[in-house]
Parts: sequence; C-alpha cells; structure tokens
Amino acid sequence: MTVDSWAGQIKVEWDPQAPLTPLGQASFFIEFLKVSGVFDALVADCPLHRTSPNAPSNRDVLGTLVLSVLAGHKRYAHVTTLRADGVLPELLGITRILSEDAVRRALAAIEEAQGIAWLQRHLDHCTEPLLGEGWVLDADTTVKPLYGRQEGAVLGYNPKKRGRPSHTYHSFILSNLRLVLDVDVMAGNQHTANHAGPGLWALIERIGRDRWPRLLRADKGFASDALMLRCEEEGLPYLMRLRLTKNVKRAIERLAGRGGWADAGQGWQGIDTTLRLSGWAKARRVVLLRRRVKGKPAAARAADNPEQLRLSFPTVTDGGEVFEHAALVTSLEDNILALGQLYRDRADCENAFDELKNQWGWGGFTTHDLARCRLAARVVALVYNWWNLFTRLAEPGEHLEAITSRPLLLTAIAERIRHARQTTLRIASTHAKARWAARALAGIAAFLGGLANAAEQLTPQQRWYRILSHALRHFLGGRMLKPPIRLAAAVT
Repeated sequence: MTVDSWAGQIKVEWDPQAPLTPLGQASFFIEFLKVSGVFDALVADCPLHRTSPNAPSNRDVLGTLVLSVLAGHKRYAHVTTLRADGVLPELLGITRILSEDAVRRALAAIEEAQGIAWLQRHLDHCTEPLLGEGWVLDADTTVKPLYGRQEGAVLGYNPKKRGRPSHTYHSFILSNLRLVLDVDVMAGNQHTANHAGPGLWALIERIGRDRWPRLLRADKGFASDALMLRCEEEGLPYLMRLRLTKNVKRAIERLAGRGGWADAGQGWQGIDTTLRLSGWAKARRVVLLRRRVKGKPAAARAADNPEQLRLSFPTVTDGGEVFEHAALVTSLEDNILALGQLYRDRADCENAFDELKNQWGWGGFTTHDLARCRLAARVVALVYNWWNLFTRLAEPGEHLEAITSRPLLLTAIAERIRHARQTTLRIASTHAKARWAARALAGIAAFLGGLANAAEQLTPQQRWYRILSHALRHFLGGRMLKPPIRLAAAVT
C-alpha cells in the first residue's frame, strides 16, 4: 500500500516472515559463547531429565533463559517478548524460544541440590583461573521485597519497606573484577552472618587453601563473633564494618575530644582502639572513623526535609564542628590510611550488587517455591559473569555496567539475509557511540576468530584461559594466566 507523509508518498510492504531481531549485536556475544564453549558445557551436564517426546530440549530451555536474562528481563512473563525473534534462536543453535510456562516447568523438574551443584560448577569455571592472582572476597546481603505468598516470604530486615515480606540474597563477589563467586537465596528473616556463614565457608573450602582470598571484606551485617572467630582460627584476614551500637558510641564519645586522630583519606580521620563488645569472646582491634559534615548539620536538614536521612550518630566538638562516624573491626595490622582506603574500595563492589539487583533482575524470576528462585539467581549470576568478561574484551580497563553496555554492544535492529553461499546479518545501530561499538565488536570477533582457527591445537581449557587473559589484560599487565598446579597438566 501507499501512505502519504511530509516526506512524500511512501510504499509500505508487510512481510510477517522477515527474520529480524532487536538484539542484532548479540551475534558477537553468541560467538563468545561458542568459542569459549561455556554454553555447550552448561547444556551438556544439565541435570534436567524428561522422557516425554513432547518435552522441549534442554538446549531450548537454557537458550531461552540465557537470552531472556541477557535482554535484561526481570520476570518470566518478559520471555514472551523474545518469541517473535527470527534470528537469535538459529544463531544460538536452539529450535525456538519457549514460553514462560515451559521455562518455569523445566526449572521445577530440576532437583534442587543437583541444580545448585550444576550451576555452581559453571560459576567456578568463570572464576577459578583467577584465584591464584591475589584477590579480595566481598560479601554482602541484599533484600528483595515480595508481594505474594512465596515460600520464604517472611518478615525480616527490610530497611526500605518495613513490614514487607522479603527474600534475602547472600552473595559473594570477586572484588574489582565484579565476578560473582556464589549466591544463595534464603527466607527474609535469615539475613545475619550466621545464616550466610555455611555458604561462605563452603565456598572458601571449595576454593582450596592455596588460592584463598587475601582478605574477607564485608558490611556491618557480617561482623558477628562466630564469623570472626572462625576467620581467626583459619588464618583468614578480615575487615568489616560495625554497627554503631551503644558500646561503639561510648568509645566514640570517649575518644572524640582527644588528639591522635590520623588521616584516613578523602576527608576521613581515624583512631585505633580495642573493644570487646557484648557477645564477643575477646577484644579486637577497632578503627573509629569520623568525617566533618560540611554546611548545615544533617539533623537540622532533616527537619526541613523529611526525606533527608539523618546522621546515625553525629558528634559536636567544642569548636562547633559536626562529625559523622563509622567503625571498622579488623584482624589486619595495616595503618589507618590503608584500612580506610581498603574499605572505601568496597564501594566499587557495592555497585556490582546494585547492578545485579537493578539491571540484571536479581530478585526477579520469582516463583512460589524457593528452589527455583535459587536456581534462577545463579543463572542470572552466570550470564552476568559471561557478559562481564565479554565486555572486558572490548574495554579491558573499565567495567561497563549493563545500563551502558547493553544499548552499546547488544541492542540494535538486525535483518538476516540469505545468499547462495553465505548468510549476512545487516545491523542498524543508532547509538551515539555506534562507530566505537563497531570497532570494538570487530576487534572481539577478530580475537575469537583467531582462537577458533586454532581450535584443533587448543583444548577447551586452554581457549578459556586465553580468553580470560585477554579480557583481563589490564589487570594482568598483558601476561597469561597461570593455572593452579593441579590444573597445569590439563591446560598445558
């Protein structure tokens, strides 16, 4: 038909069979999955066994779930938006995009213990080669409010929506690189360090003593006596933030007027003390930090603006200066400036927790049973790790969050055109940095193409080590990763 417009008459043709995709640049990420072998390995040992001839294949189930997570979906219902895609299923080697119900039923058919062990093996595969380089383990707890009657939806610690049932996500991340080591989903009232402890120590024991982290760094929810005692017994250094309890406040008040406050960096001052809080088996080193509040004190600002957060514990000196405070407990012997910077570095990892929750659907894909929530959380973490490594192939010195990297390196309308001997994917990207993205993706394709050409000479493990070494060349200074002694024979 012909329609009129201010640009003149336009001829419109309907072609319901046109093979189009809104994720045209995903073809480069699919090449990453193929050359690295991570997706084929995920499918190969999937513990989903169904005998019905009408049941979809494991590859279709996992392919649908991976593409949904990659697209930024947060609900099973969002899977429907991919069902009209005429390009990606063929590129990923799946027959079709499944319905949301088919994906939910498939996850329900996976026995929980087997499914967690299966996904944990693949999370370990992403990070295991990196753990011999000297690293910091960041631990945190994330609260996911719930609005239904899901298993584990009980009242617990919920700082933003008090009285709302929730799930608790205990997560452990390889700091700076922002790679997820493990995550577990528990009921809303299981939010303390004692609940996270079994998963933490299972992770550390699985890693092996020769590749333990140099430091366990965590927020105030982890500073329990039981966890710190275990760290001291095992010889694992720790640095954790303390809650400003009455005893901690008394120590701050006692030391506030004294001298000896040392520079802790970025406007903070610190002073050493030794405290034995109630519930602690012994006294420990505590570093009290303070920072001068500029302008009008927060307590006064809160009266003007009810939305403004009040300082948890401000103090006022004889000179009228107002300070806010924080407290760290540690087994390290470093000076105050080093400890202050070590804990501030945790802010980078805090961004990873926020990114996973807000941009990757951590806490989404919720079902009535807790088992599928645990499986879905690990699937999201796995795809996040894969995408993180893929984007570092393009930008090795910087972490590109999904809110930036997906529009830049993933989203673009593409049309598949078949020729006699070749299939062409015509991509139309309107991003402001489309030219940079095209160059970056071309560089990734050239690197992966070189590995694919050498596939007969390289084992899958060797290819994976080369991909990791290239993606993390900024951190490694251009050198190749060295495998652990027990893996050296297999890699070399």
